[in-house]
Amino acid sequence: MIELYTAATPNGHKVSIALEELGLPYEVHALSFDKKEQKAPAFLRINPNGRIPAIVDRDNDGFAVFESGAILIYLAEKTGQLMPQDVKGRSRVIQWLMFQMGGIGPMQGQANVFYRYFPEKLQPAIDRYQHETRRLYEVLDGRLGEAEYLAGDYSIADIATFPWVRLYEWAGVPIDGLEHLQRWLAAIESRPAVQRGLRVPERREPDEKAVASAQSMLMK
Repeated sequence: MIELYTAATPNGHKVSIALEELGLPYEVHALSFDKKEQKAPAFLRINPNGRIPAIVDRDNDGFAVFESGAILIYLAEKTGQLMPQDVKGRSRVIQWLMFQMGGIGPMQGQANVFYRYFPEKLQPAIDRYQHETRRLYEVLDGRLGEAEYLAGDYSIADIATFPWVRLYEWAGVPIDGLEHLQRWLAAIESRPAVQRGLRVPERREPDEKAVASAQSMLMK
């Protein structure tokens, strides 16, 4: 059983989608940002960085994994799915996964902040992050003009990237003219496992007993 500590964010949805695609049994523990539950001492023993998502694999001696990209790799390697086992294929998936982790996520995340949340409207900052996010979308579009999915076959690279790009309107970044990217978004959105994963978490209150239990396993 996988214990998933998460919230309804793109990074959280990466892992819930992957778990649904892999068919792994898991329990959801939703953390409230308003209550700063991700900074609680019990959760910091699972993820010292105090961010979601994180997992605890009870089938592997209560092994904890944090950072969404690392979780996706762990789950793919655990199941032998969503990432090729040959050196080239595995590398191709990881390259596009790192493209999301180091590019799409940080740049679109900053676009979200300055476009939606920052108390002052700093247009140069908005422009900088929106333009860079659009540039990265164009890189994706170019790749998707060559292959159906980012690494050839559907993989954790697509699962990592999709929850971010699907929120392009929230970041104020257009996808006009990016026909291959639009095709890819629609194809992934239609997957039943993706639809289920996007509904996680459905409940908002954390399971305090589960957090405490995970903490106790990590202390063994």
